[in-house]
Amino acid sequence: MPEPKRVVCVPVDAQGRVDPRWGRARTVAVAEVIASGLGDWVTYPVEWDRRHDLQTEGRHHAEIARFLQDHAVTDVVVDHVGEGMARMLARMGIRVHTSASGDAKTAVLRALAVL
Repeated sequence: MPEPKRVVCVPVDAQGRVDPRWGRARTVAVAEVIASGLGDWVTYPVEWDRRHDLQTEGRHHAEIARFLQDHAVTDVVVDHVGEGMARMLARMGIRVHTSASGDAKTAVLRALAVL
């Protein structure tokens, strides 16, 4: 039986490193994890940094949840997430891998033990 498809989302900065601000990320990358490593790596300008203070927490979390659902994300690789965000991701069945830093692609591979 084939292993279920894993799709990862990670906040990234302009240098391709893990952005420590998940809920305030300006850009995120979404990638499919394949047996040999990473498949397509696509970055999206989500502007959660700008929107964070313009919306209620519930609305902001809903926007993030919609993005994750639209991209069939199964895992999030981050430096950290707040308690409310952690609860939301858990309810969605999304695995959260914390303490990520450095090069974003390497951090994803390390978090999912593909390296």
